Amino acid sequence: MNIYDIIEKKKHGQELTKEEINYFVDGYTKGEIPDYQISALLMAICLKNLNLDETVNLANAMLNSGDLVDLSKIKGIKVDKHSTGGVGDTTSLVLGPLVASAGLVFAKMSGRGLGHTGGTLDKLESIPGMRIDLQMDEFINNSNKIGISIIGQTADITPADKKLYALRDSTATVDNISLIASSIMSKKLAVGADALVLDVKVGSGAFMKDVESATKLSEIMVSLGKKFNHKTKALITSMDEPLGFAVGNSLEVIEAINTLKGQGPQDLRQLCLALGSKLLLMSNFADNEDEAKEILETNIRNGKAFEKFKEFVKAQGGDISYIDDTSKFKLSKYKVEIVSKDEGYVKKIDALLIGEIARDLGAGRITKESKIDLGAGIILNKKIDDFVKKGELLATFYTDKEKDINLQVENIYKAYEIGEKNKETHKLIYKEID
Repeated sequence: MNIYDIIEKKKHGQELTKEEINYFVDGYTKGEIPDYQISALLMAICLKNLNLDETVNLANAMLNSGDLVDLSKIKGIKVDKHSTGGVGDTTSLVLGPLVASAGLVFAKMSGRGLGHTGGTLDKLESIPGMRIDLQMDEFINNSNKIGISIIGQTADITPADKKLYALRDSTATVDNISLIASSIMSKKLAVGADALVLDVKVGSGAFMKDVESATKLSEIMVSLGKKFNHKTKALITSMDEPLGFAVGNSLEVIEAINTLKGQGPQDLRQLCLALGSKLLLMSNFADNEDEAKEILETNIRNGKAFEKFKEFVKAQGGDISYIDDTSKFKLSKYKVEIVSKDEGYVKKIDALLIGEIARDLGAGRITKESKIDLGAGIILNKKIDDFVKKGELLATFYTDKEKDINLQVENIYKAYEIGEKNKETHKLIYKEID
């Protein structure tokens, strides 16, 4: 067996065997096969695609290229959630405490963001003292004690995926659905939750731009989950505008706290209730959707979800006085309010542009070495289908970059389209895949 023959085989659209896939994944991970040959193979895969069996075998090869995280010492039903990425996506900070308050165990290993804003870990670090680098024993103990723990990846998980993704990123071979699905699911399957819900974003601020593509990706990921005996469902959700009002790090933590107290934006609340209901149903904690949703809504009303968030923050060293009084969060020096030049309805918001503005204000990273300004970001005062008067507040942003203020004000205006009312109401959740 050799890599030349494997490239030749896929170039002609033939199915690769499990042994051939294991061979090239193992060889590339160990440095025995050079970049240029794997680049050729990745391009052949993009042009000829992988079938489901090949995708399963690729996910399995990457899954077994590193450590597997053993969660068997955690009692109860362990659940996880993965989002394919968007703008203002604060879901984990709300969903985790919410489902933990209902009796599930939200034991999550997360990553840092490279793009619009920080990832879940960066957002959590905007809480002074918050530790996301717990040892595995602490992670397990916290999960057992309070039902929730979120940490960075401490194990050497899926090194093959890390290496392959870096090569895909530099060779224009990222946007193949089988490669995306196997990459995502190999990482999730390496951390063995009992039930996984996938939030597959679609729209201007998402990687998948149309529902058809998002459906194909969701179907493959759910099939992969089931092939590895993990309960898996997916929701296809809109990213045609940022989720919630806040785009940033401290700003999104504040918004998550408000949502857990029943005061947050409706779209963020609705999405977290939908995702949480799926996890309750998959874990047999409810008999139907309405019952599951009522359990979660009750725990928002009675304060249990908010108290669970405080327990979580305290257990990981965070200063809970910031959770009780969000005015203590330090925001960036310059606060800039942008008012509407027109009157009418918000027809569109360019979610990708809003994300890029937030990044350039300091809230995100361009490279892994970039330093994040945790206090930078944007508050959207108007969302799609809202009516806005001339001179009324559209958005507010925070930054320490004084010289970029005028440019970013103009970019905010470019992101908003105001005019006649849309004929159809903006939709948040398109469909469920199970």
